[in-house]
Amino acid sequence: MTTAPDPLENPPGEECGVFGVWAPGEDVAKLSYYGLHALQHRGQEAAGIAVSDGSRILVVKDLGLVSKVFDESSLSTLTGHIAIGHCRYSTTGAPVWENAQPVFRTVASGGCLALGHNGNLVNTLELLERSTASPSLLRVDPRNYNRDTVGTDSDLICGLLARMADDPQLELEDLGGRTAIERAALKLLPTLRGAFCLTFLDENTLYAARDPWGVRPLCLGRLERGWVLASETSALDIVGASFVRDIEPGELLAIDMDGVRSTRFANPQPKGCVFEYVYLARPDSVIAGRSVHAARVEIGRRLAEEHPVDADLVIPVPESGTPAAIGYAQGSGIPYGQGLTKNAYVGRTFIQPSQTIRQLGIRLKLNPMREVIRGKRLVVVDDSIVRGNTQRALVRMLREAGAVEVHVRIASPPVRWPCFYGIDFPSTTELIANGADGPEGMLEGVRRSIRADSLGHISLEGLVAATEQPLTRLCTACFNGVYPIQLPDEAALGKSVLEGQVG
Repeated sequence: MTTAPDPLENPPGEECGVFGVWAPGEDVAKLSYYGLHALQHRGQEAAGIAVSDGSRILVVKDLGLVSKVFDESSLSTLTGHIAIGHCRYSTTGAPVWENAQPVFRTVASGGCLALGHNGNLVNTLELLERSTASPSLLRVDPRNYNRDTVGTDSDLICGLLARMADDPQLELEDLGGRTAIERAALKLLPTLRGAFCLTFLDENTLYAARDPWGVRPLCLGRLERGWVLASETSALDIVGASFVRDIEPGELLAIDMDGVRSTRFANPQPKGCVFEYVYLARPDSVIAGRSVHAARVEIGRRLAEEHPVDADLVIPVPESGTPAAIGYAQGSGIPYGQGLTKNAYVGRTFIQPSQTIRQLGIRLKLNPMREVIRGKRLVVVDDSIVRGNTQRALVRMLREAGAVEVHVRIASPPVRWPCFYGIDFPSTTELIANGADGPEGMLEGVRRSIRADSLGHISLEGLVAATEQPLTRLCTACFNGVYPIQLPDEAALGKSVLEGQVG
């Protein structure tokens, strides 16, 4: 049976969250479990944890939220001193069990490997074709790469690492006594193009790698008896780890009994995703030294300067619009209020509502506080407009609840280009900013579409200034179409690029 799409499945799809811990004497599975809870916002389709006890690697993973996948019983089976964790939102490969992470491979010469990936490669087909056409080039058996075994770029990376670890040539090179997996990574990572933050492990070592552009965040933390890796600093906080530093773009880390080893596999060309500051990251995280919450409040202040309006109350679209709404109130002098209540128990996936309930649309997730907004001229602050479904329904609901005027303010520039580096934006034709052009201009077309009294987006210059990062170190492709990592032909991009490929 075909059901109508949820009218609120409107925000950009999150990416993934990765976590890693090396801590003899600690319950690394439970540390990973709580670390993944802190990263749950980055992906709600699947979750998994892999643990090594020094002789074997066990993996538990499934579709669903972290709290659904794991319980005391499953965590008790994961004993060891090294672990990696992953929560997934699919950017390559369908949201099916086979594509849940961590992915796992055996190494023919002995041992195993498990890997988690946040990001998205743009040369996935090229890697697959190279391995198929010339197995000796990457030391990969192409028979292992077909529609049954590879559905994601993450799976391909793990398979390539496992095969390259068997390359006898690596044993002849002087690489400072590094492990076979470490040697293989130093050969493979420079050939990957796109966004990748990796945590992976063999029986004795925890590894992390970040792409040369540093598109996605990844940081290192210190426990009393070990080390932690995480996509965001909030995950360090929840397990009691102190922040040490960000993993540098183009850096490979290896953590074992000898401590932390750092190796550069590529020259850094920093292009951190500016959308992390707008929507993706938790507000209590710090990215590139800048508090995400502070950046969002500053975005709101600048938004008030760029798009002032005479109004009675500033309200956020919770939760991601809240810091910017606070900043807008501070910058404008208009009182801040909580005019919408969010149902925290309606997530990305829930039981399909009946047609009657579906027609209520936005009320499944948000409900107006009538006594707060009745008779008011409202400024409604949201993080972004993608398709416009949420804002259109929200404006209508607020007017029905008694708002006299509804002025929409957006804490990001218009989204006009898709992301190929780990965020699942709709196609270009589905983005409202590309479909509302008219004789009065794009912004007026969007305003009319969502039926707001006025509409204002922060400028790209204002957004960049709020991050306190130079424009040269940020990826802003979704706003201006300037892609810092060269893209292949359109046919080599997309979620299903690997599905149906046969070696």
